[in-house]
Amino acid sequence: MLRAVSRTWLITGGSRGVGLALARRAIAREENVALVARGREVLEIAAQMGERALGIAADVADPQAREAMVSETVARFGALDVLVNNAGIHRSGRITRLHPDDFAAVLDVDLAAPWSMSRLALGHMQAGAAIVNIGAVVGLRGFPGDSAYGAAKGGLTGLTKVLAVELARKGITVNLVVPGFTDTEMTAALDPRARERIIAAIPIGRTATPEEIATVVDWVAGTPYMTGAVVPVDGGLLAAMPMS
Repeated sequence: MLRAVSRTWLITGGSRGVGLALARRAIAREENVALVARGREVLEIAAQMGERALGIAADVADPQAREAMVSETVARFGALDVLVNNAGIHRSGRITRLHPDDFAAVLDVDLAAPWSMSRLALGHMQAGAAIVNIGAVVGLRGFPGDSAYGAAKGGLTGLTKVLAVELARKGITVNLVVPGFTDTEMTAALDPRARERIIAAIPIGRTATPEEIATVVDWVAGTPYMTGAVVPVDGGLLAAMPMS
């Protein structure tokens, strides 16, 4: 049995891709959604969605902005039931070339921000609430040149499991959804040959749509007996990859 409707969502990285697709699903059920993104276009996106949507133009890398995201959501809707830590950045480069500032920036947005957002959100969450973190295949398998992103997403896996245990008695679930190769602005910028190689390794033989990933995130957020789970939505990519 899924949780009752009329929940309030806070979705970081909510102006495009998976975050936006998820917000649209919630709005279609007449649930409340706060969409967070760095660009001011999120304000117009939320306005077009109607009174149940709140746009917050802010950067999750800013600790003060994180506090404002939560407080503005609760002030507008009176509750916070689902936190989706979806915002992320990617900086690539072999360890001898990747600048330490880039490594720190990725960990701040992709790992420290979800920890901080979860901590802030908990003060407003009741039993039945959910935290869904968005991971990555590189957090479970190693890819050359992805030390920053892999470290952050691998850490997010560990954070998910720890918080799941800590919050279980409060009735709050914490799970990790691991998208595979998805059609987003980030993947669209890839070299065509690299894109072809990745798709060739996916057993299903194609990329995912943001809506397909959002469908699973939505389901995970409403499943009360699953917590601490790692849920791949990757077209079989992880199943086909060697463990070492």
